[in-house]
Amino acid sequence: MDFFDLDPIGWALLGFVAGGLSSWLIRGRAARGCLANILVGVLGGLIGGTIAKSTGFGDAGGFLGSLFVALFGSVLLRLAIEFVDRRPHR
Repeated sequence: MDFFDLDPIGWALLGFVAGGLSSWLIRGRAARGCLANILVGVLGGLIGGTIAKSTGFGDAGGFLGSLFVALFGSVLLRLAIEFVDRRPHR
């Protein structure tokens, strides 16, 4: 078993980190909070992994590769959420 094979708890922690970093990078009002960051990070990891595999990059190598892929997907997801949620700013 490889050290970087993540179980569901590991993916949730990686999702939390990726979601938190994307929240810090993309300033907005949508999808804030601990649970929202985890969901955005995990869904972003799925989106980023799908994009990476479909473009020929294959599997992310190790923890940093997985974090980068999840962060890339989370940023894309957060930008999509911000685009859809166009509430006027106060």
